[in-house]
Amino acid sequence: MPRYKLTIQYLGQDFKGSQKQLKERTVQDELEKALSTLTQQKISTIFSGRTDTGVNAKGQVVHFDYEGKIALYNLNCVLPKDIRVVKLAKTNKKFHAQMSAKARYYQYKIRNSEVEDIFDSCVYYYRHKLDLKRINEALSYIKGEHDFSAFRSSSDNPARICKIYKAEAHKTGDVIKIDIIGNRFLYNMVRTIVGTLLMIEKDNLPPAKMKEILDSKKREMAGSVISPVGLTLMKVEYKNKYE
Repeated sequence: MPRYKLTIQYLGQDFKGSQKQLKERTVQDELEKALSTLTQQKISTIFSGRTDTGVNAKGQVVHFDYEGKIALYNLNCVLPKDIRVVKLAKTNKKFHAQMSAKARYYQYKIRNSEVEDIFDSCVYYYRHKLDLKRINEALSYIKGEHDFSAFRSSSDNPARICKIYKAEAHKTGDVIKIDIIGNRFLYNMVRTIVGTLLMIEKDNLPPAKMKEILDSKKREMAGSVISPVGLTLMKVEYKNKYE
C-alpha cells in the first residue's frame, strides 16, 4: 500500500495539542477526520512528534498509508481553517515521520516593546527590555549533548539526553526570535528554556547561570514554563546536516 507524506501548518491556540485525545480537539483528530471524509476509509496518521496545547506548527510532518489518490486542494477544502496541508506526496515505504526524523527546529517569538501589537496571534509579549547579547551568551551553554532534566516538566520519560545543534536569538524590529534545533526535545523543554532566559534577564543574573541550571539537573532551579503562544515547530529535518 502506498505511503503518503504530508507537511502541515496549524495554529495551536484552539487545539489540545497535536496528539489524538479522547473528547478533546486535537490536530491529529481533525486531520484524520478530514482524510476519512475524503477517502471514505478510516485513516490513521503518524506525526513526527507531538506538540503541546497551544503550540503552533509551520512544518509538522505526517505520514499515512492509503491505496488511492488524494489531491492537495481537496484535502484542504475539508480541513478546518486553522490547519493547512502545504505539501502532499507519495513517499518510500521505509519513510517514517517520527522514526526517520533527524532534527526538529523550533522558534519562539517575543515582542519586546512598550506596546503590544494586537495582530500578534503567535507572538509572546514581554515589556521589560531584553539584552540580545546576554540571551545569546546564555543560549550558548545549552549547545551540544546534555542531560536536560532541569528543563523538563515530567519525570515519566526516563530519556533525558538531547543534542542541541543550534541555539541562537536574533531580532527583527521589536520581535526577538529564538531558534533552537535539536535531535529531540523533552516535554515543555523549549518553553522552559525560554522561561529561564526571561528569569535570567528579569533578575539580572549572569548568563552563565544557564550552565549552572543545566548542570544541576534540578527542575526547581530553572524558570517557569512560558506560554505556548510564541512557540512554533518550524521544520523537521530528515537528513542530518548538523553533524
